[in-house]
Amino acid sequence: MIGVLGGTFDPPHLGHLILAEFGRAALALDEVLWVLTPVSPFKLDRPITPLEHRLAMVVAVVADQASYSLSRADIDRPPPYYAVGTMETLRQRYPDANLVYLMGSDSLRDLPTWHQPRRFVAACDSLGVMMRPGADCDAAQLEKDLPGISEKLHFFDAPFVGISGYDIRQRVRAGKTIRYLVIDQVLAYINGHRLYTPGSE
Repeated sequence: MIGVLGGTFDPPHLGHLILAEFGRAALALDEVLWVLTPVSPFKLDRPITPLEHRLAMVVAVVADQASYSLSRADIDRPPPYYAVGTMETLRQRYPDANLVYLMGSDSLRDLPTWHQPRRFVAACDSLGVMMRPGADCDAAQLEKDLPGISEKLHFFDAPFVGISGYDIRQRVRAGKTIRYLVIDQVLAYINGHRLYTPGSE
């Protein structure tokens, strides 16, 4: 089974790693693909770090990790980069694989509002959902909105850490430490390239 973790990874942080690793262990995944999305279709009005820098940071995260790999599924296709397109692209690349999309319970709760959510669910063999405090889902309503989703859901627990890319970027801009919020290699890259500092974009 192959796990799919998508995002803009601006930057990749320990919250992403916890989702990837606890999902891998709980669902017995053979591999987790880190699918780097060039631009989120939901954040077109927000500045984003150039792709080359985010790509380098994800490469640093997956380096020497046998169960993690970078996927160029979104990088190599034209926009818009909705999750349904990501999964359909991966389905073509891995026709015989069991694909498990990894997400938090907050994303599952909001899934009916995603772009073509029924088509997205159809493209996934399973949905691996990390439970997050205060993000409970109405299972009956979810099944009503997206028929057949219940049989694809696999929940798992993981330590909750309130880390977001936005908070990390804001901390850097304010001159605050982000040590232990990202791995050392990513921290060194951010510092070395002066990412997220005023005037760096």
